[in-house]
Amino acid sequence: MAFYLVTGGAGFIGSHMVEALRGRGHRVRVVDNLVTGHRRNLAHIDEVEFLEGDLADEAVARRAVEGVEYVLHQAAIPSVPRSVEDPLTSNRANIDATLSLLVAARDAGVKRVVYAGSSSAYGNAAALPKQEDMPTGPLSPYALQKLVGEQYMQMFTELYGLSTVTIRYFNVFGPRQDPSSAYSGVISLFIRHLVEGRSPTMHGDGEQTRDFTFVANVVDGALRASQAETAVSGKVINVATGSRISLNDLFHTLKRITGANVEATYGPPRAGDVRDSLADISRAKDLLGYTPLVHLEDGLRQTVAWFASTQQPTA
Repeated sequence: MAFYLVTGGAGFIGSHMVEALRGRGHRVRVVDNLVTGHRRNLAHIDEVEFLEGDLADEAVARRAVEGVEYVLHQAAIPSVPRSVEDPLTSNRANIDATLSLLVAARDAGVKRVVYAGSSSAYGNAAALPKQEDMPTGPLSPYALQKLVGEQYMQMFTELYGLSTVTIRYFNVFGPRQDPSSAYSGVISLFIRHLVEGRSPTMHGDGEQTRDFTFVANVVDGALRASQAETAVSGKVINVATGSRISLNDLFHTLKRITGANVEATYGPPRAGDVRDSLADISRAKDLLGYTPLVHLEDGLRQTVAWFASTQQPTA
């Protein structure tokens, strides 16, 4: 049994990591400032130590890593539009907190930090699929901040010998993704609108493509990275499905799954959004033994079922 810290563990992805770790019998501590996370996401999981606080505070970071062997660093404000509107707040959450955590982890002798990177680092590079060694081209403060976090990870490995791995996520979706915010992922927003019989807004023409990745896949990739051989230290690794779908096709698939009879409306593209995204996952296969556990339609069905189960019945 190992001792893990999950930063942002009350959030969407983090709570799934906590659930998986406890299911394997590991000891887990969560640190979360509850800006985007919710305690209810952990309510069904037993024996989780919870620390409320902001990792950009050095004292909180030191307390969070005390006695910990492995860190899964999920804490962030994961929103391109929010970073465009408020880059200072997202910078504190995405860069300051990451650096504070790394210093604390180095000083505490943590065995490995696994960092939640982002495919947004690739920007609008024309070549597909996206390979980890491609030049980066962030288009938003969020993308730049996540890229700086990656570089800090690699720097701490080179300078201080702290083992780090960056997992680049590609449009993660699944149960517990909050659909109540304008900053939520497109799948959760589409599902909410379809279930409620309302027309969602598509930003752009809907022909932009994404490698949508069910949350169980990134959890599996991150946990594999935490225990992989030392050869992965300092690496950046894509974890996704290696396939893509347009937003228009995604919407039609969700219409079929939900049985909804509404159409999308179209608005202008959002600043900072990339046009196309598709992961090359060969490095994850080679270094982590990773293959996707759940493919798109199965993940969509699980997510729709979860959303339906959480809705309050109408009188």
